[in-house]
Amino acid sequence: MIFVTGASGLVGSHLISSLVEKGLQVRALYRKNIPVFKHAEKVNWVQGDILDVNILNEVLQGITQVYHCAAIVSFSPKHAAAMLQANVEGTANVVNACLEQAIEKLVYVSSVAALGRIREDGLVNETMNWTPETSNSIYGKSKYLAEMEVWRGMGEGLHVAIVNPVIILGAGDWHKGSSEIFKSAYDEFPWYTKGVSGFVDVMDVIDTMQILMNSDVQGQRYIISGANLPYQEIFTRIAKAFNKRPPYKKVTPFLTEIVWRLEAVKAFFTGKTPLITKETAKTAQAYVHFDNNKFLKAFPSFKYRTMEQTIHRTCAELKALHNLN
Repeated sequence: MIFVTGASGLVGSHLISSLVEKGLQVRALYRKNIPVFKHAEKVNWVQGDILDVNILNEVLQGITQVYHCAAIVSFSPKHAAAMLQANVEGTANVVNACLEQAIEKLVYVSSVAALGRIREDGLVNETMNWTPETSNSIYGKSKYLAEMEVWRGMGEGLHVAIVNPVIILGAGDWHKGSSEIFKSAYDEFPWYTKGVSGFVDVMDVIDTMQILMNSDVQGQRYIISGANLPYQEIFTRIAKAFNKRPPYKKVTPFLTEIVWRLEAVKAFFTGKTPLITKETAKTAQAYVHFDNNKFLKAFPSFKYRTMEQTIHRTCAELKALHNLN
């Protein structure tokens, strides 16, 4: 029996579908409503939350492997406290329950944000860590602190491995998370920046997680990145796959500074989450390249999907999901 947290998220839902397709038994938590996705009906669902220590100890009984995918992803200051609690305290609870129940192995989904992603003077690799100087992201801080809990668990005898994905592309809820990229392209969002980042297929992320789980590797973390590409190129490819107009207005650094401040003012009066924050504005302008060689050297038979494959598959899945033309 395998336990997966974050079952309703992009990574968690795809991971569960993959595990079930392999004939494996999966247990997962849900808060209010059982998530709907491929093979969800075959999951052993338990109502609860990773902030509930008692529930975690109960659901981990009889479990051998744990994939911890649950996290709050936000760059809005008003979500900072809840995000730190869920991502850090929640991970600590998962680690403690794994130790209590003598789990064989824990694979944790972190993020490249935990590495201090705002570095433009060279490749970002696994030797790096979050610091206030190398990241403007509270989210990155929360994932870095969560990793510290995972390493603490290793120090207490738990076998662990960590993946640090870049921006994950896949068919999920396109009203939140990285899947919003596809919604913006479909809606013909006109603006683009000249920034560069890493992108990866959600299927590659879940494949690497399962490879690590079923390997002898422990006590290591790996950047999972398919390609370093300009945001403009990604948005253009997605727009063309949807047969929509690609972005055509360049956002300058000066204009970005104005926009995030206007969004902050609007959010203050409306109570809505701003579309652009100070953190996302800075990230979108940065030229950041990620080094994916560590995983490829450890597992040379693994091959990343191309961005063309990823985008066309994801757009087709989203069209079917939302009944789009």
